[in-house]
Amino acid sequence: MSTPTKKPRTAAGQRSRLYWAVPAVLGGLVLVVLVARWLMGLPAVASFVADYPGHSELPDNAPVGFPAWLAWQHFLNAFFLLLIIRTGWQVRTTTRPSGHWTRNNKGLIKTKNPPTKISLELWFHLTLDVLWILNGLIFAVLLFATGQWMRIVPTSWDVFPNALSAALQYASLDWPTENGWVNYNALQLLSYFATVFIAAPLAFITGLRMSGAWPRKAAGLNKAFPIEWARAVHFPVMIYFVAFIAVHVFLVLATGALRNLNHMYGVRDDDGWFGFWVFLASVVVMVAAWFLARPLFLRPVASLMGKVSR
Repeated sequence: MSTPTKKPRTAAGQRSRLYWAVPAVLGGLVLVVLVARWLMGLPAVASFVADYPGHSELPDNAPVGFPAWLAWQHFLNAFFLLLIIRTGWQVRTTTRPSGHWTRNNKGLIKTKNPPTKISLELWFHLTLDVLWILNGLIFAVLLFATGQWMRIVPTSWDVFPNALSAALQYASLDWPTENGWVNYNALQLLSYFATVFIAAPLAFITGLRMSGAWPRKAAGLNKAFPIEWARAVHFPVMIYFVAFIAVHVFLVLATGALRNLNHMYGVRDDDGWFGFWVFLASVVVMVAAWFLARPLFLRPVASLMGKVSR
């Protein structure tokens, strides 16, 4: 008995699914808003939101405002993440690499085994990873040294009911009051905590597990942390970062763009245009980096660290 052959996916079929997916998503969002507004009209829910308005009180010694180093860290994180996501997607989907790179085994890093040849796309991805991790380590040190950690680490159990309250308010389109210069709402706090202390370490450890830097002969370690687990987690973490960035940018622009951009880029709490122009300059830098991240420009840089070949 012959087994039926699987029909290949066609462009028309993919478009058809997209046509159905878009209205389905929009319909789902409308349903969420309607349900949330119905819930907000219930006396018990209204009382809950009154008791938990959406933000958890910070410790008395929590800092107010954003220091200049945090603005720089924010830009560098955005810069590296943009290129890491792009190169990660290229590594996942590219079937014919634009070139290959082999590490120079006579430089600072020397190993007994000969270096492995990798694609130019993977080399760029790993290089960006190293820079992102170094930046993240500096961020973590400054975060705890200056007390800014109190703004993104839960310090009270009431952060959870307040986060639920904030989620209901967002879903009902009656958004919680924003004052990010002083205190994030509880949902923002938990999302920043998850991004910095869960998603980022997961991206690092799973990426390390899949890289050539992981000890291949450590049988016990490899059994405890199989590479299949790393692959199963690494890509969803990338999807999480994409979703986080999309929601983050949307809320920044929708909840007082000029003030929010001044917080993040201008290190000030007003409605002036300074933060906007700094933000625009940072976007220009990121767009330029996006277009310059091509083999024509990457090969000379890669050749400084090893051998580049076809």
